[in-house]
Amino acid sequence: MSKTEKVSPIKNFFAGGVGGIGLVLAGHPMDTVKVRLQTQPKMIPGKSSLYTGTLDCFMKTITKEGFPGLYKGMGAPLVAITPMTSLLFFGFGLGKKLQQKHPDDPLNYPQLFAAGMLAGVFSTVVLAPVERIKCLLQVQASNNVIKYTGPVDCAIQLYRELGIRGVYKGIILTLMRDVPATGAYFMSYEWMKDCLTPQGKSVNELSVPRILFAGGMAGVFNWIVATPADVLKSRFQTAPEGKYKGFMDVLREMVREEGVRSLYKGFSAVMLRAFPANAACFLGFEVAMKVLNWLVPNA
Repeated sequence: MSKTEKVSPIKNFFAGGVGGIGLVLAGHPMDTVKVRLQTQPKMIPGKSSLYTGTLDCFMKTITKEGFPGLYKGMGAPLVAITPMTSLLFFGFGLGKKLQQKHPDDPLNYPQLFAAGMLAGVFSTVVLAPVERIKCLLQVQASNNVIKYTGPVDCAIQLYRELGIRGVYKGIILTLMRDVPATGAYFMSYEWMKDCLTPQGKSVNELSVPRILFAGGMAGVFNWIVATPADVLKSRFQTAPEGKYKGFMDVLREMVREEGVRSLYKGFSAVMLRAFPANAACFLGFEVAMKVLNWLVPNA
């Protein structure tokens, strides 16, 4: 059972934006590696694959493009991260509040999971087009075919060629990834905080190292749930137009040609990113929330 103070979805909204900036800055390099591993072509017999693994992809990116290559496509998520994570944490706060009969009611873990799933729905509105643009920019550099000069150019070209449908391509897969994964994300964070709180102490008194650890582990649990749908999403969003009718086509092709293990492509890169990125996210959120509670205690 998780103890809770008065829930303020509005405070969650603003504090979530702060956490999101930390998430992108800490996590984008390994996100680039993840997407490139997930979308690289199937290995042809007699030819070596483009990347043999996480470290190989990391080193080849730096060798060919320098360290800035690891930050390809960061413009889109960095611009969108404040509204996206603001909506994410707002949705979580709202999901908690809707399940409380009284402001001080504690929430159990299934209720926290349900609130997290609602948060995943809220964030997808912003996240789906951001993911589409980010993945296209991350992949084009490794393919040596530069079609888009940046996030804005990518969005404009997609809209001109395919309309809003082209910008939001992959939204169903984004929902399939984020709704259950975000439920696991928030539930595991609250669970970890409860586990790390010394007996007789309040969860709100947790030290910075313990918050970092809880946030990092929440990221790990999130991506254990999210990775298969994320692989399908990355493949679908970066495929030539018309190659796949839907995510089932992507799933069938990957399992038939590359086996079930292909659904966990880039998993090591995901795990290397998950802990530091989400530790930074939750630390930013908690610090911002403390500041807001000090500035406007009754809001």
